[in-house]
Amino acid sequence: MLKLVKPTIELQPAYLSFYEEWKATEEDLIPWVIGKDPSDFLAMVQSLLDSEKGIDLQPGWVPDSTFWLVNDEFRILGVVNIRHTLTEHLRNAGGHIGYGIRPSERQKGYATELLRLSLEKTKELGIERALVVCDAINIGSEKTIRNNGGVADEDFIEDNGNVIKRYWIG
Repeated sequence: MLKLVKPTIELQPAYLSFYEEWKATEEDLIPWVIGKDPSDFLAMVQSLLDSEKGIDLQPGWVPDSTFWLVNDEFRILGVVNIRHTLTEHLRNAGGHIGYGIRPSERQKGYATELLRLSLEKTKELGIERALVVCDAINIGSEKTIRNNGGVADEDFIEDNGNVIKRYWIG
């Protein structure tokens, strides 16, 4: 049984386990919120909850909601960040939903379920059509998006030549 929960200090050991495992891989931290320093865990959780309410946002940023994907033992398997609205940059290369699965739990179907549950949250936020994007080289993420009903839109090419695949769901 998987579910999305809001960040909470009660899950600090579970989150730190997730975070340290990911950091050890030296991969990019996706979604970006994983990159927040958890050394002051209470402050990190509060900043995530504040972002949802639009409190203390960086200039040009939009309110966003973060959820942790947990199993019935409250082990954190993944993280999703849902942007409530889109800026021009998010419309091109970020989308409404950014998500990541802990390295040891990949290729087990968790990303598909995480995105499915995230789409329920977007509806609750009043987002009827969600934009979800991935790098063209990320075949796993592309399959996850398509498995959740993603309809391809025009690709976006970043200044460095990286191709962003853009999909609408809803």
